[in-house]
Amino acid sequence: MGNWCVVSSRKFPQIGAMNFNKYVQTGEAFVREIAVEMDCPDDIAKAGRVLRSVLHVLRNQSTPEECFQLISQLPMLIKAVFVDGWRISGKGRSVRNIDDFIANVMDADGVSEWDDFPTEVETITAIKSVFRVIQKHVSEGEIEDFRRTLPEALRPLLR
Repeated sequence: MGNWCVVSSRKFPQIGAMNFNKYVQTGEAFVREIAVEMDCPDDIAKAGRVLRSVLHVLRNQSTPEECFQLISQLPMLIKAVFVDGWRISGKGRSVRNIDDFIANVMDADGVSEWDDFPTEVETITAIKSVFRVIQKHVSEGEIEDFRRTLPEALRPLLR
C-alpha cells in the first residue's frame, strides 16, 4: 500500500513526496566531513560557517554556468547554501591572488570571522578542508573544468 495524504477527509495518493529529512542528513554529513578535515569534528556550526563563506567567495570567481555544473554534483542542502543570496547578474569581487581570496572568505564570515579564522594558517587549513571535501563529491573532470575558470592564482587551491 502506497503513501496517502488526507485532505478534508478525502484520501489522495502521495506522488513524488519529497524527503526533506534525507536532504538534511546528506547536507549534515557533508558539513561533518568538513569539520573532520578541519580537525574540529564536534564543531559542525563552525564548519558550516566556513563552508558558506568559501562557497560564496568561490562562486564569484567563476561563470554561472560552471558554478551550476559544479553544484549539480553536491548534496541538495549544500546547493542551497551555495546559491543563498547570489545575484547572478551582479559582479562579484575580483580576486587577484590567494591573499585576496583569504581576505574575502574571512570577510564573508561576518561576525564570526575572528572565531573561525584566528590565524592565517587556520584560515588556509579551513579553506583547503572545504576544497578537499568538495573534491570527494564532484567528479575529477568537473573539478578540472571549474579550476580552468578560476583566476590562475586560485587554481592551486583545487589540486
